[in-house]
Amino acid sequence: MLEAGLLPRDCGGSVAEGLGGLCGLKWVLVQAFVDQRLGWVALGFGALGFVTGRRAAAWIGWLCGMAGLVLYSFDPAAVGAMLSLLALGRSADDERGQTERESGSKPGDGLGVGRLA
Repeated sequence: MLEAGLLPRDCGGSVAEGLGGLCGLKWVLVQAFVDQRLGWVALGFGALGFVTGRRAAAWIGWLCGMAGLVLYSFDPAAVGAMLSLLALGRSADDERGQTERESGSKPGDGLGVGRLA
């Protein structure tokens, strides 16, 4: 987008000069690549989702992690994406366990251990 000239070339380039419209989009796009910031955002949200169990943070970490892997910010993005996946998997298991407990079944009923004894 930058090299093809789809975004304006004569933007101020700083927040103090004002970033409106397409210049603001250009600034955000460039900042995502500086120092692998997209990957660090993925890592931050992935860790937040993993520690607190918040699904929204885990989804943001997963999406930013996938974007970071595609857009060559893979070092922190890979860890952030994996932490997000662990958080999303854990929260899905928690929800599934809650519905099983509400239905009156025991946690180990689906394992078939009773047949072995």
